[in-house]
Amino acid sequence: QVQLVESGGGLVQAGGSRRLSCVASGLTFTNYAMGWFRQAPGKEREFVAAVSWTGEGTSYADSLKGRFTISRNNARNTVYLQVNSLKPEDTAVYYCAARNPLNSRYESSLSYDYWGQGTRVTVSS
Repeated sequence: QVQLVESGGGLVQAGGSRRLSCVASGLTFTNYAMGWFRQAPGKEREFVAAVSWTGEGTSYADSLKGRFTISRNNARNTVYLQVNSLKPEDTAVYYCAARNPLNSRYESSLSYDYWGQGTRVTVSS
């Protein structure tokens, strides 16, 4: 059974930072590219970041470049999202997901085969 389990969310003051983690099991981790998405209250799920199976290639939503960093540790079957300089509008449930790297449309939720349950990040002003 494939499982993706996120952690690291919580309450943080504006300007603060968090590191989100996603541990994968039940799949060969290096066979998958990975992504992070988020969904704020009342809004649609949006792309945050993606990383190739090697960790060498990364992509970000334009509005988040410079504040968010995605990485992975294949030995630990884990993908990370470092979030810095947080703003109240970053408040959302953050999801990790696994994608067949043959599908290059990393920004589309439909490209991902497996999803975690999400971890909530709440940014206070």
